Amino acid sequence: MKTKLWVRALCALAVLGLIAAACGDDDTDDDGAAADTSAAAVEETAAPAEPEDPEEEPAAAPAEPEEPEAPEPEPEPAEPEAPAEDPLDLASVCPSPIIIQTDWFPESEHGAMYQMVGEGWTLDTDNMITTGPLMAGGVDTGVDIEIRAGGPAIGFASGSAQMQLDPEITLAYVSMDEAVILGGDTPTLSVVAPLEKNPQIIQWDPETYPDVTGVADLGELGVVINVFAGGTFIDVFVNEGVLSADQIDPSYDGGPARFIAEGGAIAQQGFASESPYSYEQVYEEWSKPIAFELIHDAGLPIYSQTLAIRPADLDTLRPCLAKFVPIVQQSILDFAADPGPTNAMIVQIVADIGSFWQYSAGLAQFSVDTQIELGLIGNGPDDTVGNMEIDRIQEVIDKIVNAGFDVNPSRTDPNNLVTNEFIDESIGF
Repeated sequence: MKTKLWVRALCALAVLGLIAAACGDDDTDDDGAAADTSAAAVEETAAPAEPEDPEEEPAAAPAEPEEPEAPEPEPEPAEPEAPAEDPLDLASVCPSPIIIQTDWFPESEHGAMYQMVGEGWTLDTDNMITTGPLMAGGVDTGVDIEIRAGGPAIGFASGSAQMQLDPEITLAYVSMDEAVILGGDTPTLSVVAPLEKNPQIIQWDPETYPDVTGVADLGELGVVINVFAGGTFIDVFVNEGVLSADQIDPSYDGGPARFIAEGGAIAQQGFASESPYSYEQVYEEWSKPIAFELIHDAGLPIYSQTLAIRPADLDTLRPCLAKFVPIVQQSILDFAADPGPTNAMIVQIVADIGSFWQYSAGLAQFSVDTQIELGLIGNGPDDTVGNMEIDRIQEVIDKIVNAGFDVNPSRTDPNNLVTNEFIDESIGF
């Protein structure tokens, strides 16, 4: 820009000089001065000093507004957990009623079963059937329980045979020797053992035989032993040489008459949970103690009165048994801890049935005391009640087979006879 202003100024001076020369008068100096002054004025006017550009920082671009941070997404609500399954609620997995076939009239050996019968129960006296709500520790499980008497009530049929005749039965009392011998035609699978030891005994008069301490001593003395026909333990003991065949009298009818009439000269089978009480407290003609040995301790440790199902029902009943078997285990403990109310119910049921079988409150209490004292109810070698030892069952199978019984090969494997699948190992005395 400054160069262009200076060119314009020089051109203006040149023009003024030409004009001055053409005029040529005496006033040349004055005019020249004037010209000079004008030129200077032109210079000053035409070329003023340009103001210096201010060295200012260019204005910073306004900061873009910060975008607000996106809010963190709210966590999705967790799916509610399914409510824990109630182990005492049987309504969705079990039949109603759960039908249990026992092996005899109601008695305290069946205490764990009747312990589960709640208030409002009813009795069919003609068929000897007790029905009521199935309770577990005072809690209604949502199903009923039906307990059927055995023995005379079903024509003395075995529990396993009765299950085959009546498909409505859920579980039946089955002794382990029965499961071995009869299992080929009427197979069963035991799921819990309310009794740890068989209450069957052989009894004798301690005054007549003061030196006898067990069944083997009776065998050595050749004492006649009056028993029911067909008892497994007798054949086993004869086979093993504990007893001899010629001392066995299989005419026992279940009553005390023969033993009393013989004055204790013979021995006889009976039950530890009943016979000692009856001979001392009930049978006035005798009214004194008897001595005895458990069949279990004499050498045949069968599980008697196990609760068994038909093997074909296992898959169907599995969800039910998973809950019901622990309830049975706990019922064993509850009955032993406070047997009074259940014993009173058993005594009343027997009285209402009104048959030849008599059962008093005294006998009921004696039975429980004896069961506890002799370990008829209790844990096995572990801390669990109601489970079954496979080795013990194998021992029984071997003794039965060696005694000459015709046993189906499928019944020589203990795992075909019992299962501890449903046992709660934390429940025990």
